[in-house]
Amino acid sequence: MFTTFIVQPIFNLLALIYALLPGHNFGLAIIIFTVVVRIAIYPLLRKQLHQAKLMRQMQPAIKEIKKKAAGDRQKESMLLMELYKERGINPIGSIGVLIPQMFIFIGLYLGLRKVVDNPQAMIDFTYPALQQLPWLKELAANIHKFDNTLFGLIDLTRVASSAKGTYWPAMLLVLGSAVAQFYQSRQLVPKNTRGLREILKATANGEEVDAAERSASTMKSTSYLLPIMIFIFTIGMPAALSLYWLTGALVAIWQQGHLLKQDELEMEAIADKRDVSKIPEAEIVSSPKPKRSAKPASKKAKRRKKK
Repeated sequence: MFTTFIVQPIFNLLALIYALLPGHNFGLAIIIFTVVVRIAIYPLLRKQLHQAKLMRQMQPAIKEIKKKAAGDRQKESMLLMELYKERGINPIGSIGVLIPQMFIFIGLYLGLRKVVDNPQAMIDFTYPALQQLPWLKELAANIHKFDNTLFGLIDLTRVASSAKGTYWPAMLLVLGSAVAQFYQSRQLVPKNTRGLREILKATANGEEVDAAERSASTMKSTSYLLPIMIFIFTIGMPAALSLYWLTGALVAIWQQGHLLKQDELEMEAIADKRDVSKIPEAEIVSSPKPKRSAKPASKKAKRRKKK
């Protein structure tokens, strides 16, 4: 079922791009495929960043809930769930971005593994409708025309490190994907965030550390750990996967930068304009008009009264 519903559709999308692409370069097809995937999950990424921003804004309310619960975990959980529901927040919303990416990565790996083991899979594993495309027909007649490189420079079926030695073009892709992943992770870490060791030391000394700061500190530590894991994970895999990861990280850096900048501009616009239509009703307080002080009576008016 995983092959039928995950691996084969992903592989066929890549095969379609490859067959329609002028020049039919497999490396360029992977790059275009990655950009298409990142565009497809853009709404999920936007929702994830929006939820993260709301979680940071909610920290004062969460502190109040913890004080109110006074150590009662059940009461605290219930109040937190009510708060999340009120603000429209899903605490595990980030999984909505991670799961599709993992499925795509695993599906692409299994599909590429078939091509690495036998280039004929480029024909046999595609849907019958795609097999009727002119280039795939030509490829079926002569499978040696299959170009498995990135512009003829990098053999995407080879691994960066093996018993045969180091294949440096693939190693550059592996290093590039690890570095790009580091910048992608650090982009979401707030500035001036203390390290996890400093947070633990402060907690041990009795200092009350904000939950948002703890979360940011964890993200900061993860930004170092994740690139190392990706380097270890991809160094023994076909270079095509490193190319996919590198391209995906670069596109994600641009997407996250755009969304974060958009949030900043929205906040600045609200701060500058303070449009009444955008201010919550609780903030709109109509000030009463000042009463006019009675003018002193003129001399003529006083004479008339005497008369």
